[in-house]
Amino acid sequence: MTSPTLTPKIELHVHLEGAVRPHTLFELARKNGVTLPVDSLEELESFYNFTDFNHFINVWNVTTDVLFNPDDYRRVVVDYAREAASFGAVYLEGIFSPGQYYVRGIDPDDLFTGFTDGIQEALEETGVIVRLTPDVDRNRPAELSEQIVRDAVRYRDRGIVGIGLGGRERAAPTSKFTRMFQIARDGGLASVPHAGEDDGAQSVREAIDLLGADRIRHGFRAIEDSALVTELIERGIVLDVCPTSNLRTRVIDRLEDHPIGALVAAGLPVTVNTDDPAMFGTDLGREHEIALAAGASARGLYYAGVLGQVGGPEITEQLRRIGAEAWGDAPAAAEETAESITLSGGAR
Repeated sequence: MTSPTLTPKIELHVHLEGAVRPHTLFELARKNGVTLPVDSLEELESFYNFTDFNHFINVWNVTTDVLFNPDDYRRVVVDYAREAASFGAVYLEGIFSPGQYYVRGIDPDDLFTGFTDGIQEALEETGVIVRLTPDVDRNRPAELSEQIVRDAVRYRDRGIVGIGLGGRERAAPTSKFTRMFQIARDGGLASVPHAGEDDGAQSVREAIDLLGADRIRHGFRAIEDSALVTELIERGIVLDVCPTSNLRTRVIDRLEDHPIGALVAAGLPVTVNTDDPAMFGTDLGREHEIALAAGASARGLYYAGVLGQVGGPEITEQLRRIGAEAWGDAPAAAEETAESITLSGGAR
């Protein structure tokens, strides 16, 4: 059996801009001639100390404003793959937010080329398989978001595998995004929206019914609707849970209040993720410790990741082999379904 500290891990919900550590941000700002709101690395590290959601937005904007060229975007991917690998990650689906760059006049091909170039370098350097699922933002104009989706489809063969929907859930109705998610699905990309974080179970329902969600980012509010819980299990729709993020953004008051334990106990397939690790002061190892303490198992989290990833059948087979080797599973036992994850979730 593999030690819990060395078990392979899958992360499906990490915003790559939110993973840029202060020292990297400081270096990139100096390289690109960007004036930061602080004068030293020590002050920047203090600036990262989370206070409230508006502060998070300020740090986010400072981070994206120092990224200018394909090499910067490539570095963001490789740096996080290196960090995640140190905690046992074997597969990542990273998020980036093209709208932040489009409004600054960044060339879309420079942006997508840089991020997708990072995929191969990350694999060669760390062994971590990376795929990308860019977000559209509820606060952006529909025309801009639709262009992002069309550009993402053009890069499907370079490692773009899905489209997400980010931003505060109440900022715009989910129905506004039905057309662009249809464009994404028609173009071969999965639907992986944020839902059920700062809005209730109906947000998860809308993401499924209106956006054809293949997986839900966050989604923990689904626990409020027993019929929805049953449907998620039956359909094998995975929830990407981010406990520390939910604490930092004040959607829960204490980690002890997080329903991840209830989600696992109900039989829902869940993964555990960092969301914005540099900005929320966490890492993949810490999030797994939180999940294990709440009753999840390393094996269950891993196979939920296999079930939930949208990278395609070849990646599914590769991840099954890794899981089978880690836990001594027979090949047939690595056939991941929501039911099998529930039945075997206690095995570490």
